[in-house]
Amino acid sequence: MNVVELHHPLITHKLAILRDEKTSTKEFRELVKEISMMLCYEAMKNAALSPVTIHTPLTSLETGMIDTEKYAFVPILRAGMGMLDGVISVIPNAKIGHIGMYRNEKTFEPVNYFFKVPKDIQSREVILLDPMLATGGSAIDAIDLLKEKGVQKIKFLCIIAAPEGLEEVWKKHPDVCIYCAKIDDHLNAQKYIVPGLGDAGDRIFGTK
Repeated sequence: MNVVELHHPLITHKLAILRDEKTSTKEFRELVKEISMMLCYEAMKNAALSPVTIHTPLTSLETGMIDTEKYAFVPILRAGMGMLDGVISVIPNAKIGHIGMYRNEKTFEPVNYFFKVPKDIQSREVILLDPMLATGGSAIDAIDLLKEKGVQKIKFLCIIAAPEGLEEVWKKHPDVCIYCAKIDDHLNAQKYIVPGLGDAGDRIFGTK
């Protein structure tokens, strides 16, 4: 599968605190931001550089820069908003879109209620954001919507992923690379990731 799982002591350390049920809302938000930054660094590992000449205080230098105007971040509401500050700090000039979805608690299927992206979204590389990839339903629907708009380059960033969700996304969209901090064990009967960290949206916004 087209999946990159981060393996780093700092990631393991931060995830341990993030998962702890005693972690405060403030600290949870900060950790989501920090881990999102690390995911974005990895996702940009092979970004194209354009040659530029700059002038340091000592001399001129031929180097490379990323055209940050060619990127767009699209968080899946509402939990994906928690990752936005982290990735914006890496690519501050990227445009922002929003996809609103919630999970039907009876069918476990995603319900779409909002879609707003930059007008030139088809010319940008889109980085989708959602802390949890559980069944894969929301990710698949979001990718479908973006491809319908003509987007050809999509990456998906999540903090925790379930094997079942990864497989479903890979079946439908094998061209989309998924970057995650950790692949967990399985989904339970309620379609929550185990061991997971609970409901990411509730913990980010303090609604439970």
